Amino acid sequence: MNIYQGHEFVDLGLPSGTLWATCNVGAVNSEEFGSYFAWGETNPKFLYDWNTYKYCNGHFKKLTKYCNKRNYGNNTCTDLLTNLQDSDDAATANWGKGWQTPTKEQWEELLLNSKFTKTIRNGVEGKLFEANGNSIFLPAAGYHWDNELFDIGSYGGYWSRSLDLESPDNAWYYYFDSIDCIDVDCRFGGFSVRPVHSVK
Repeated sequence: MNIYQGHEFVDLGLPSGTLWATCNVGAVNSEEFGSYFAWGETNPKFLYDWNTYKYCNGHFKKLTKYCNKRNYGNNTCTDLLTNLQDSDDAATANWGKGWQTPTKEQWEELLLNSKFTKTIRNGVEGKLFEANGNSIFLPAAGYHWDNELFDIGSYGGYWSRSLDLESPDNAWYYYFDSIDCIDVDCRFGGFSVRPVHSVK
């Protein structure tokens, strides 16, 4: 068993050397759903919308951080931040320095270099990734939108730490239901976080 800062990980033999945790933030084993986070927030909450989102002023075109386009910024606020800082990363904030939410590229690498299949583990539906003689299981934990939890058992949504540069009110994430896809979604949405770290 490989442990880093109290959390188990596996080496899938990926070209970048990225090491993937075996459970979500807020969970103690791979089948537990864990917590749900808006992008750039480090604590779960009850209501997920633009009014409660930390880095905007109540509207998707009034962003106060992680904004590369003036027409999306609050009072034309812009910055050069395209990936989550550690202080805004749910993985780092909850698990400690050295852990982080995967980048868009790390999700792409995982899909490109592993065998992934839909499966059920201990009665929980999800996606199994296998490579290098090891595996990780991502439960279909659903997602939070407004004050409701949707699609448990049929949908898994996992944030990356990468901003959508075309529409900075969105960020990249990996999701699976009937398909597997890396896409963008509203930053206020409550999705799962599966941490990674690297020995490099």
